[in-house]
Amino acid sequence: MCHTSAMARKYMRNQPMGDAENYIITINRQFGSLGRPIARMLSEKLGIEYYDREIVDKAAKKLNMPVSEISELEESANGWLFSMKYPLGMGTTDVQDRIFKEQKKIIENKASKESCIIVGRCADAILKDHPNLIRIFIYSPKEKRLEVCVNEFQMTESEAKRMMLEVDKARDRYHKQYAGYLPDDLRHIDLAVDSFFLGVEGTVDFLEEYIKKYKEIKSI
Repeated sequence: MCHTSAMARKYMRNQPMGDAENYIITINRQFGSLGRPIARMLSEKLGIEYYDREIVDKAAKKLNMPVSEISELEESANGWLFSMKYPLGMGTTDVQDRIFKEQKKIIENKASKESCIIVGRCADAILKDHPNLIRIFIYSPKEKRLEVCVNEFQMTESEAKRMMLEVDKARDRYHKQYAGYLPDDLRHIDLAVDSFFLGVEGTVDFLEEYIKKYKEIKSI
C-alpha cells in the first residue's frame, strides 16, 4: 500500500499522462554514487535530453525570482554542493512551495513533449501516471561513496562523511515532503543499481540494455 501524505497529494494533482510514444527515465541517487555522470552519459547513448538542476533555475526565472532569493551560495565555488543539500534553496516554505509548483509544471511539460532523463526533483512522483515511466535508483556502498567524495570531489575524509550524511538527509526530507515517500522506497522504484559493481560506464551500458528491452516489450 502506498502511504502518501496530504501535503504531498496536494502537490501531485492534475498529472498529465504524456505521449504514449515518449518514455521518461527518472533517476534518484545517493550522494557519491555518481548518479549525475551516469545520467548524463546515458542520455548521450540513448540520444535523449537530460535535465537536472536547470529545472529549478528555470522555475525561479519564470517566477521572476532573483538568484539571490534562492541563495547567494548558488554562485559560490561550492554552489553545486549547496544545491544538493538544499534542492529548492534556503527560502521560506512559501517560496520553496512556489518554486516546486513551477518546477512541477516544467517537468510535466517536458514529459508531454519528449523522451528524456530527469534527475531528482521528485519527477518519479510527479510523473507516476505516465504510461512509459522508468524509475531508477542508483546507490553504492558507503565506503565506495566516501572514496568518490575524496578522490573525485577533492574533499577531506571528514568533509566527505559530513556531506554524505547531510546531502542524503536533505534529499530524503525534500522527497518525503513533496512526493510523500523516501527516494529509496522500493515500492516506487523499477530498478535499483549499485554503481560500484559495474562502474560508471558499465552501469550506463547495463541501463541502456535494460531500457532497450523495456522499449522492445512496450513497443515504443
